[in-house]
Amino acid sequence: MASGGEQTTSEYIRHHLQNLVYGQHSDGSWGFAGSAEEAEQMGFWAIHVDTMFWSISLGMVFLWTFIAGAKRATSGVPGGLQNFCEMAVEFVDDTVRGVFGNRQNDLIAPLSLTIVIWVFLMNLMDLVPVDFVPQAFHAMGVPYWKIVPTTDPNVTLGMSVSVFFLVLFYNFRIKGPIGFGKRMVTHPIPHWSMYPFNFVLETVDMLAKPLSHGLRLFGNLYAAEVIFILIAAMLPFYLQWTLSLPWAIFHILVIPLQSFIFMVLTIVYLAQAHETDEHH
Repeated sequence: MASGGEQTTSEYIRHHLQNLVYGQHSDGSWGFAGSAEEAEQMGFWAIHVDTMFWSISLGMVFLWTFIAGAKRATSGVPGGLQNFCEMAVEFVDDTVRGVFGNRQNDLIAPLSLTIVIWVFLMNLMDLVPVDFVPQAFHAMGVPYWKIVPTTDPNVTLGMSVSVFFLVLFYNFRIKGPIGFGKRMVTHPIPHWSMYPFNFVLETVDMLAKPLSHGLRLFGNLYAAEVIFILIAAMLPFYLQWTLSLPWAIFHILVIPLQSFIFMVLTIVYLAQAHETDEHH
């Protein structure tokens, strides 16, 4: 087995899919969960330490990269870092202009850049061989350690819910409470007899957006992680590359695509929130 221990294949897979959880034990004390069952009992206020570590660390990598690129910017021959930053900014700017149009909002472009690069970096961790980092942490006494933040629904749904609150904010700000309420009952069928049906339909549509937004990203990355773990479970540690490399090459297409889709959907939802009655 890839882990080189006494684990069965199912135990190996379950171990690699378990986060390092910190929370309140059943006796009232706080600490790290020693098993998956104990982690499940910790409830809502438990925190996935590995997810937080990697998501914050990769966020800092994003900030450092673009701050360093801005400081090294020159009007002469640009370096590689400046070229990368400029290409990313221009790509996001073109995408925002194409989707968001000429609406005025200084938040959309920076938010979109943050999303696409941050999600890309978190997705990119899926290419790290599944045993490398967990085994290193296991040697230090850490029982569980996942390194792909976007395989944790707490991250993907957290981001999508944040976008959802922004959508609500701009709906109230652009349309006003009365205009927003009017749209909830008059769309898509503008007849008074259909107002209750419209309200139910619009409510379901509004709540489904953050769920599908977050679960789409989580599902794709989680499925890829499971496949990598299955490959690792079938082969000895030194042979994992023979099957994981072809899948990793294919997965290179998924990593930027999913970050791009998450960004575009964010722009689309915020553009819809900026629409007034004249645009329908």
